[in-house]
Amino acid sequence: MPTPRDPVADLKRIAFLLEAMQEPGYRVRAFRSAATALAGIGPDEVAVRAANGSLRELTGVGEVTERTILESLRGEEPVYLRRLESLPEGTPLVEGAAKLRAALKGDLHSHTEASDGHFTSREMAEVAIELGHEYLVITDHSPRLTIANGLSTERLLAQLDEIDGLNRELAPFRLLTGIEVDINEDGSLDQSPEVLGRLDVVVGSMHSALRMPAEPMTRRMVTALANPHLDVLGHCTGRMKRKRRNRPESTFDAEIVFAAAAKLDKAIEINCLPDRLDPPKRLLRLAVESGCRVSIDSDAHYLGQLAWVRVGCERGFLCGVTPDIVVNALPADELLAWTASHEAG
Repeated sequence: MPTPRDPVADLKRIAFLLEAMQEPGYRVRAFRSAATALAGIGPDEVAVRAANGSLRELTGVGEVTERTILESLRGEEPVYLRRLESLPEGTPLVEGAAKLRAALKGDLHSHTEASDGHFTSREMAEVAIELGHEYLVITDHSPRLTIANGLSTERLLAQLDEIDGLNRELAPFRLLTGIEVDINEDGSLDQSPEVLGRLDVVVGSMHSALRMPAEPMTRRMVTALANPHLDVLGHCTGRMKRKRRNRPESTFDAEIVFAAAAKLDKAIEINCLPDRLDPPKRLLRLAVESGCRVSIDSDAHYLGQLAWVRVGCERGFLCGVTPDIVVNALPADELLAWTASHEAG
């Protein structure tokens, strides 16, 4: 008789693959909800309910997820999972984009449940390891962004201790400390220099006053880039391309901003979230032509979104990005030497 599989693990794997393939959120939630329901009652009760046909009495378990659970308990790879595992990870990457993806050593922009993400640092790290990353930077939001549960100084410092403990368990993989710090209207950063100086990587982004006129917006961005603690300029135009929220690009003098980034050796982020895809290709080409470094970052808030760096690799290849200018193609120690050079400069 086949050994039963772990239905919770199978349900979670299906949810991850659906998310990585950018399938609709309701499908992802269906499998995650079922996994949560099973984890809440334990394997013994799951077995009893499977035997007496009461699995679907559990909130979160429907027809498809029940069938998946029963297949797992019979020791079979669920049909739904087998189908997803047999599919390629989206459209095959062209050679140049595939080289960029292969060059990536890590991801500099991710969120956890501490701010507006949905999973723990450990869970995000475990998926990053599965994806072949050598490191992942945790960059939860700074205090000002209350809508995203931005971290107070005390909560951020507690997170640093948590990451230190996880690194002892996950080595040689490394979780790096970081923040997505808000860039204030005057170009200052929404966290103290002392705290920023303790972090491995600082991504600076704008989430407010995005309709400023071009001149003060340019000054705001250049001021932020000149801050010795900032390493990466995140989703620089702030655009959003959603059905319910179609936000246009901020206006600024991109030639001045990118020239400042190049001079100061700061990176321009290629944000891989499909509803951002920021910067637009014309600006990404200009950044490359200006001599900027770039980082190809998922900005993941969910586990499966960590796999979306392939989207940024495709866009980067189309705009002339090569591995030698991608900062997260650097090994961790070289990346940290690069970020440390900003404060030393």
